[in-house]
Amino acid sequence: MNNRELFTDDFKLQSYWWDKSPRPALEANPLPEKCDVLVIGSGYTGLHAALVTARAGRSTVLVDAEDAGFGCSTRNGGQISTSIKPDLSSLTRKYGVDKAFNIIKEGHNALTWIEDFIADEGIDCDFRVCGRFHAAHNAKQFNKLTAEVTQQPPGLEVPFSIVPRAEQHSELATDNYHGGVIYHPHASIDPAAYHQELLELANKADVQIIPHCPVTQLSVESGHIKASTQQGVLKAKDVIVATNGYTGNITPWQRRRVIPIGSYIIATEALDKTTMDRLMPNDRIYSDTRKVVYYYRASPDRSRILFGGRVSSSETDPTKSAPLLRADLARLFPELANVKLSHSWMGFVAYTFDSLAHIGKQNGIHYAMGYCGSGVSLASYLGMRAGNKVLGLTEGNTGFDDIRFPTRPLYTGKPWFLPAALAWYRYKDRLEN
Repeated sequence: MNNRELFTDDFKLQSYWWDKSPRPALEANPLPEKCDVLVIGSGYTGLHAALVTARAGRSTVLVDAEDAGFGCSTRNGGQISTSIKPDLSSLTRKYGVDKAFNIIKEGHNALTWIEDFIADEGIDCDFRVCGRFHAAHNAKQFNKLTAEVTQQPPGLEVPFSIVPRAEQHSELATDNYHGGVIYHPHASIDPAAYHQELLELANKADVQIIPHCPVTQLSVESGHIKASTQQGVLKAKDVIVATNGYTGNITPWQRRRVIPIGSYIIATEALDKTTMDRLMPNDRIYSDTRKVVYYYRASPDRSRILFGGRVSSSETDPTKSAPLLRADLARLFPELANVKLSHSWMGFVAYTFDSLAHIGKQNGIHYAMGYCGSGVSLASYLGMRAGNKVLGLTEGNTGFDDIRFPTRPLYTGKPWFLPAALAWYRYKDRLEN
């Protein structure tokens, strides 16, 4: 297959969302000698943390090694759920009934909070409560899904509808699934537009945002933390690390505890309205029960399909991931076998060894990270909570507090085990089809 058959003439190796919200050319602010709060990372976590501390009157500096929002905050699929990966029973065995409940409740809290935040701040980002259709890739998974939603624990209920296979085309025009469940409160967003609006709020709050300013060293000294950067040295009373899937060598303790995993997305060429209305009649967000997950949706203007998944363990070239994703898209929708692609891109999400997000303070440095693929709401929510923790407010308390942040022997931040793990999960998915 040559590029002419696969890609449109105006094909772009960048996030589809950047067409509407390109990475901003921020003024080159000089690095100050000191501040109250230094935030490292300009994604959702960092911006929300900085917004809280700056609005409370703390001088706040936010730095990033790349353009503001270069990472997954402007590269994700724009899906928002209540997702906490472990279930209540497994968390109860590990942490007890109350703690397990509070952890899962935080997923619900994050979804409610981000909806309220967007409304209260008047943020224009195509936010919609559209519901998520979570499809079962075999009959066993359909039975498991229906059992889970009909036995939801009191206080953790999510409104739902069950869609049997015979009625599946009312939600998604494919025969590749065995029915599924609609989670009605789940939502969609234009992630880059959301990020751009957060940048503007931070600017208005006098956050000093300095892109292309990588931190090269952090050292905790008496009464402050010294950050060495390529633009000089800054002394801060508090530091918040908000680097998630891009966590590097300057914070080795955190880096050993997050697993950067590539998430790959394609955008199709523009499709006619009749096709879009047939394939995705209710304009929801979509995912399925495979271990190697797929997630997809229509673009906000319903002109294209944005289709994402974990198609590689190490490949970072979107021209190589694009044909793999298109083949997966065509398996779901055979009529799209020859559709061309207008965009292909990737970014790094951060998983953890216990499949939970983490927030806390280690060696004098605050952090929030490890959202396990549910970063739009969790990163925003926990970034806000991290800002409150710096201020010493009880509003900073979360269900994730005081949970051990695990790592593994010999792991230093480079996930050498991912190829084998991905191959194993793909094998299990094939067996279950």
